[in-house]
Amino acid sequence: MNYPYNLIDRGAQKGRTMIRGRLQAAGHKRPFHKLVVNGNPTPLYLDEEGRFARGYSFGSGSNSVEIRSPDGKPVKRVQFYEADRSRPQPTLRILGAWDDNQAEIDLHIVTPDGQHAYWAHPFLTNGGGLDADSVDGPGPEMFTMTTPLRGLYQVWINYWGNFGDSGYHFDESTRQRPIITSRVTLVFNENTARERREDLVIPLRSIGELTLVKSFVY
Repeated sequence: MNYPYNLIDRGAQKGRTMIRGRLQAAGHKRPFHKLVVNGNPTPLYLDEEGRFARGYSFGSGSNSVEIRSPDGKPVKRVQFYEADRSRPQPTLRILGAWDDNQAEIDLHIVTPDGQHAYWAHPFLTNGGGLDADSVDGPGPEMFTMTTPLRGLYQVWINYWGNFGDSGYHFDESTRQRPIITSRVTLVFNENTARERREDLVIPLRSIGELTLVKSFVY
């Protein structure tokens, strides 16, 4: 048990809130719909039957889940109020998403005390956590803290490789686009009157590319 309380429970991904659904007459090919959770849009990847499942750590207060079509039109929206005030509130949330469902992209976060959250070290002793490491291409990846430390944070994104029917590989020719567009969203004080967010778009051109997305002081 960490203090501050960690939103992330990676024990076989159990205990997470899962957003599940199915889009009729929609397969797994492009163009992608978008899943917008509490105002955070990410590409919605589907299986062959149009099904999806996405983990998210909801805090107390008003929450919303919305699906938008590839052209931006609303398809379905659900809003609910979490009345349990004892639930940990995400004060800092960092999301990474990208537009190629065969690409394996990793989010890396360095916190003010020098700890480094990434796929091989998702838990930090300061209460930060990375959930979930997208290991099959879909994304997104998400880092969350309830009580962020004061100081300098670094946000990095790494184009690690690709994922296909035969598993991981490093063949650049399988990319669906010459340049993969990644989107990193920083959300501060989510679901409060002091909510603030920042979106950054980063092009990824080659496997192995490691890019510093943002340095900021909290």
